Amino acid sequence: MTPEEEKRHIHYMKEAIKQARKAYALGEVPIGCVIVHGEKVIGRGYNRRNTDKNTLSHAEITAIRRASRKLGDWRLEDCTLYVTLEPCQMCSGAIVQARIPETVIGCMNPKAGCAGSLLNVLEDPRFNHQVHVIRGVMEQECSDMLKQFFKELRVRVREERKQRRAAAEEKNGQEKRQHGD
Repeated sequence: MTPEEEKRHIHYMKEAIKQARKAYALGEVPIGCVIVHGEKVIGRGYNRRNTDKNTLSHAEITAIRRASRKLGDWRLEDCTLYVTLEPCQMCSGAIVQARIPETVIGCMNPKAGCAGSLLNVLEDPRFNHQVHVIRGVMEQECSDMLKQFFKELRVRVREERKQRRAAAEEKNGQEKRQHGD
């Protein structure tokens, strides 16, 4: 990769990270995506599955939908997709279907990634379209954001459980007092 290409990839991955921060602010898993055509971002998206209560509300799907609307075509043949976390099987399939020629990934997802971790849908020669994949752009920043999110989530879940237990114990105590136990 040339220094110019690296600079370009870092620039647009920073844009994807901005999208991921929007998801983080909503309490969603912080995944962000941008799609670039020429030197212009034409599609943006961030994870909103819980907010929208919709399985399809992944960053990549939203960005693809917006980019297609902007170009007036489902084929995104002259575009590059930047995403902070390795795409899942659904998003990898959508990237292939949209004919996106290049995808730049921040960090890999060993538990659900389908761009090289569990499967490699993007580069599978059995499909009629393959995607050139660049991995590890701003990997540490992307990974750190996810780690911080899940660390905070575990604390929040523990605290919520503790509060539910305390409320249940209080309710049981009230019921016992009412019944003279």
